[in-house]
Amino acid sequence: MALGDDKKTLFLLRHAKSSWKNNNYLPDHDRPLNKRGQKQGLKMGKLLKELNAIPEYVVTSTAKRAVDTSNLIVESSGYHGRIDLDPSLYHQTSADQFIKTLNNMPDIYTRVLLIGHNPSLEVLIKKLTNREEIMKTCSLAQIDLRVKSWKDIVCEGENMIIGSLVNIWHPNLNEK
Repeated sequence: MALGDDKKTLFLLRHAKSSWKNNNYLPDHDRPLNKRGQKQGLKMGKLLKELNAIPEYVVTSTAKRAVDTSNLIVESSGYHGRIDLDPSLYHQTSADQFIKTLNNMPDIYTRVLLIGHNPSLEVLIKKLTNREEIMKTCSLAQIDLRVKSWKDIVCEGENMIIGSLVNIWHPNLNEK
């Protein structure tokens, strides 16, 4: 299938660097970003704007660090659309859960950003592209999917290889 009208663009973003202060008292779900993470989030939002790759729809994990990252992306990218919170994308979720979330995307959106956690994001990249990649904090991956509909992404087998990894950007310059 040729890319073109039969293409969806998926951006995957790992949440920015979180704070481990008060780790004994704070549940994992409630950890905020640290100062470095705040800078990372703003930087990656600016990158989306510079690339003219602002998503049409954003879905994020409900973890505070992921929600905070999404807010920074919105602030610095100029995104004005919906941000949906999806508790199923939190922490130890499987890559298949991300696929189920994608299957529920309205097809009017051709460019979607999911914000989540490792190792799920790395496993999802492997499933979709057959590429093993490292998603450091606030890393952004772009995958072009050869599908007409988000529903065409199915959980069959270990690697579905329906996408091409366009690039992975890291918030630290010159870092692959």
